[in-house]
Amino acid sequence: MFTIGDKIVYPMHGAGVIEEIEEKKILGEVRKYYILKVPCGDMKIMIPVDSTKQIGVRSVVTDEELLEVIGILASESSEMSTNWNRRYRENMEKLKTGDVLEVAEVVRNLMRTDREKKLSTGEKKMLSNAKQILSSEIILIKGIDIKEANNIIDKAV
Repeated sequence: MFTIGDKIVYPMHGAGVIEEIEEKKILGEVRKYYILKVPCGDMKIMIPVDSTKQIGVRSVVTDEELLEVIGILASESSEMSTNWNRRYRENMEKLKTGDVLEVAEVVRNLMRTDREKKLSTGEKKMLSNAKQILSSEIILIKGIDIKEANNIIDKAV
């Protein structure tokens, strides 16, 4: 169980800090929720405490693990399907895992693909979302702002 002040990652939404743990009655059921403040977009998210494992909520990575993430961003692109629909589905599966290395791989591959040949609207949105998920975690690890986090990502790729 996490506590107030913990920095955690909510897959598909990014990293944030637990501001509160509240009991709320929703649809007639009383449950405890983490109230997560995400640094990108000034968003607050309610996460049911009892389903964090199934959702894939995890603590933010360490500085050492962040170096591995930057290594992934800088490494060779992995092979992706030429079919944009299949590529979109494969990338979406990686993002859903919440694994920071998988997210970094998606960001790297989509950024490079966008440089070579422009991405479809759906993939552009996916890249934006994946980059925000990754940058939110970098912001919390390094204590920097969104611009600096995006610079780290851009320089690495």
